[in-house]
Amino acid sequence: MNTRNIAGFSLAFMGIGFIATLFLPDSLYTTLLQGGFEAGLVGGIADWFAVTALFRHPLGIPIPHTSLLLKNRGKIVNSLISAMENELLNKESITQKLSKMNLFQIISSALAKLVLKKNVRKKTLSFLQTALNQLPLERLAPVIHAYLIRYFENKDIQPIVQSVLHTATREGWDEKALDKALELGRDWAAKRETEIMLGKIAYGKLNELQVGGLMGFAVQAFIGFMNEEKLGGMIQGMLISGLRELRHPDNPYRNQLLFELNNQAERLANDEAVISKLKGWLETKAGSAQTEAFILDRLQDIREAIIAKLAEDERKGGRFVIQAFRFGVNKMKTMPELTEQWETGLRVFLVDLVEKNHFRIGVLVRDNLDKLDDQTLVQMLEQKIGGDLQWIRVNGALCGFLVGLVLSLFHL
Repeated sequence: MNTRNIAGFSLAFMGIGFIATLFLPDSLYTTLLQGGFEAGLVGGIADWFAVTALFRHPLGIPIPHTSLLLKNRGKIVNSLISAMENELLNKESITQKLSKMNLFQIISSALAKLVLKKNVRKKTLSFLQTALNQLPLERLAPVIHAYLIRYFENKDIQPIVQSVLHTATREGWDEKALDKALELGRDWAAKRETEIMLGKIAYGKLNELQVGGLMGFAVQAFIGFMNEEKLGGMIQGMLISGLRELRHPDNPYRNQLLFELNNQAERLANDEAVISKLKGWLETKAGSAQTEAFILDRLQDIREAIIAKLAEDERKGGRFVIQAFRFGVNKMKTMPELTEQWETGLRVFLVDLVEKNHFRIGVLVRDNLDKLDDQTLVQMLEQKIGGDLQWIRVNGALCGFLVGLVLSLFHL
């Protein structure tokens, strides 16, 4: 039973009780009950009138100073908005509250709870895949291409070339490059075709020698003992042996070769003509249509690789999301100054947002209330506070009944 029915029942009970006492024989008890029911009936009717007058005209009669809520709708809305803006949600209290919050901890705790949910992780990975698929690489590639062109046009590449050479020397890239070249040379020298080629070249050059005297006799005697196959095998063996020895770190010829290579590279790095040609070549290559197509192809390859990884991790439950979240949190903990800067920036942004949009709270409340017609507004208020007000009627009837009993005693 709702409170309105209880209030109506209490008023009806007082009325029926009063009428019943009119038909009872005169006695002390009848007089007391009649006085109690009469006062309770008066109190119940008075409180019914008072409560009803807040929301509407009692019995539909436009009695002055009734339907108070609708008559004072504007004042009530203004008072409500003023209370919210100046008391409940004023800028100073919101700003003070934000300044005391540890926003990083609050955000990280909220995200941690979400990350622990498997469906959230899978939805996150699915969203990332969708976002990557919809990424307009066709419009991104020209942007990167244009930036690359401007970069080479405006950039002095000589410091870059020198930095690359110094890094190569420091990291031992020159030795690794030499070892790779020696390895390739050894593999080439070990081929049967190389042996035959070396034999033919050497034998042909020996026959072309024009040496007289004893030296010529010795050369001719040597040629008589040799043929292309023997010469090729001999030269091949010496070549392979020499290349193998150059791979040893303690070989003096290796160190001389590296020294000479580094000197030549340094000379080229400081040669303005070479640098100018290199920059022109880079600008030409960067500005070509093939470069833009190459960039687009690489972007598509990268996207496909990332999407494949995300799809695989989604099937496994989204562990990547947890790892990425933990990595981010741990990284932020190692950079307290940066974290503090971001948190301060976020706090300033929120405070500024509140200050600039605080008035919208009142505008929003007013707009929502203006959308309600009188009947809907009254029904809403009765649903929210009408229940408590109906108890006033019940208490009025009961208090009136008790007061009536007391007054009847005094009357007697």
